[in-house]
Amino acid sequence: MYSVMKKKQRIISLIVISVFVMLSLVVFSTPSALKNKAQAENLSAGDDFNQTEALAKLRESIKGKEKEPAETVFKNIQTFKGRPAAQLLAIMELGYSRSLGVTCTHCHTPEDWSSESKNQKQVARDMAAMTQNINTQLLKNIKNINEKAVINCTTCHRGQVTPALNLPPPSPKS
Repeated sequence: MYSVMKKKQRIISLIVISVFVMLSLVVFSTPSALKNKAQAENLSAGDDFNQTEALAKLRESIKGKEKEPAETVFKNIQTFKGRPAAQLLAIMELGYSRSLGVTCTHCHTPEDWSSESKNQKQVARDMAAMTQNINTQLLKNIKNINEKAVINCTTCHRGQVTPALNLPPPSPKS
């Protein structure tokens, strides 16, 4: 019985790792090029894009509708249907922007927030679905894990566009 449970845990772990590695390879097949491109986009956008100001304008534009479902307040909401509009802005700012070390312009076109012109928007949706699957389906099957265990963007990205695929070398012990 014990060895069967251990085998199931290993299989689930391998599935989680495999899914992550495959997505990473597909999405980030040339990590340094993508990272440099994303950094260049953010730097060029940074000249005329002020995220704090843009978020303040968005918050002002939804005044009185903060608690309404995001899909009734904003256009083209696919992933966070049912969440309050104000919460959506917080998720985007902290959950995505901060977790990946990017501004809104990494996925969005500020003149048309609902635009699908940037591939990163769909990648973010797909990765959100992956994390939801891991959190709701896979983690619950791992025995003896903390019942509150979850993963999110920060788990892998650690403030970088490219997910961490290796750990930094250990610091020398003094």
